[in-house]
Amino acid sequence: MNSQISHRVLTEATFNEALYELTVRDSDLADLVSRWGAPPFWTHPPGFSGIAIAIISQQVSLESAQAAFTKLEKLIGSINPHNFLSLDGGALKDVGFSRQKASYVRGVSVDITRDKLNLKEIESMDDDSARKRLMKVRGIGPWTADTYLLFALRRSDAWPRGDLALVKAIQELRGLENIPDLDEVELIADQWRPWRGVAARILWHYYLSERGRSTSA
Repeated sequence: MNSQISHRVLTEATFNEALYELTVRDSDLADLVSRWGAPPFWTHPPGFSGIAIAIISQQVSLESAQAAFTKLEKLIGSINPHNFLSLDGGALKDVGFSRQKASYVRGVSVDITRDKLNLKEIESMDDDSARKRLMKVRGIGPWTADTYLLFALRRSDAWPRGDLALVKAIQELRGLENIPDLDEVELIADQWRPWRGVAARILWHYYLSERGRSTSA
C-alpha cells in the first residue's frame, strides 16, 4: 500500500463509504452490521488528550477508561500537559490512574512542554512513520500507538494488533474452534485493507453489543 492510502483520514463520508465496501466484500461483516447496525464513528481528539486516553485505556475496559477520562476532565477542565502536571499522585489515583500510567502521561507532558515531542507533526506522517515515532515515547507500545492512530488521527487502515476483544470477535466471526494467533488474525485483517480501522469498529461494536455492554464512546 502506498503512503497516500495509508495516510487516509476517515470522515463521516469515507466512514460510510468504507462500511458499504466492507459489507459488500465480506458477508460475515455484512451479517454483523445487519444484526447490530452500523458501529458508532468513535473518535478521540488528536494531541495530548488523545494520547492520555490511549494510555488510560491500556489493559482496562472501555467503560473504565471512559470513566477515568471523564473524571480527569471534570478535575482539570482543559486536558493539556500543564494542567496534568499540576496534579499530584493522590489526585491521579482518585481519577483512576495507576502509578505506572500516571508516570507515562507525566512523561508525555514533560516531553511536550520541553519540545521533545510534537504531536502536531505526527499528524502529517504516514501510518508507519507515525507509529514508529509514537513508540519511541515511554509507555506507548504498539497497541497504544495503533489506537491513537485509529481514534485520534482517524486513520482508515489502523489496526490494533493484539487487541483481545478484536481477536475474540474474529474467532466468533469466522466460527473458529480455537482462538486465532496473532499471525492468523493479521491474515484475516489484511482482507479488509485499506479499511481495517472501520472493520475494527464493526467488530468492537458487535463484541460489546453481543455482551450487552454500552457501545457509546
